[in-house]
Amino acid sequence: MGEAIRKSLDCRLTPSEKNCSVYISGTEDEVMTIAIRHAVNEHGHADSPELRAMIKKGMADEAPAH
Repeated sequence: MGEAIRKSLDCRLTPSEKNCSVYISGTEDEVMTIAIRHAVNEHGHADSPELRAMIKKGMADEAPAH
């Protein structure tokens, strides 16, 4: 059985007034959950389908650990 592909999201790649440096890594579901919480609580976004789509689009695959 293969390892699940880890995803990451780097808040530095999204322009903001806070110049946020948060980096999130884990499974796609983990990254989505944490990123939504972060966007709502730290950046004042509303949890919406548009926010979720933006987060999903911003996720990148991580190289497997060796």
